[in-house]
Amino acid sequence: MRAIIQRVSHASVKVDGKITGEIQNGLLVLVGFEPEDTQVDYDWIAKKILQLRIFNDENGVMNLNLDQVDGNLLVVSQFTLHASTKKGNRPSYILASKPDLAKAQYEDFLDRIQSDFHKPIQTGIFGADMKVELLNDGPVTILLDSKLKF
Repeated sequence: MRAIIQRVSHASVKVDGKITGEIQNGLLVLVGFEPEDTQVDYDWIAKKILQLRIFNDENGVMNLNLDQVDGNLLVVSQFTLHASTKKGNRPSYILASKPDLAKAQYEDFLDRIQSDFHKPIQTGIFGADMKVELLNDGPVTILLDSKLKF
């Protein structure tokens, strides 16, 4: 499982011109899945996201996590995180989970992270043509890959 975490001042996702998820001050998280991903991967990524100390404290030092700043969370599925660009110029997505499996994995991950987060999580719509807007704060962008955790 891979996740791109972006600290944002605000972010939203639209489908067919309608906002499906929107936050102020928090994290936009793009997630992608591989067929081998399990609850162990979801647990590790969810814990990391919620505990990352990437918000500034009173001294301007990144020392606070999402909960400590009363931040919000927007989670959007993005299979292109598993693009392979080793050969040629057109990315291959063979490593990404197929849509039916990926949808179940996305829903399982949302359930997992919501169980430890004190606010409703905002989302996109799985498989839809989504338009994501954000103001990256910092900028701060972190890549997590559950296969690289050890």
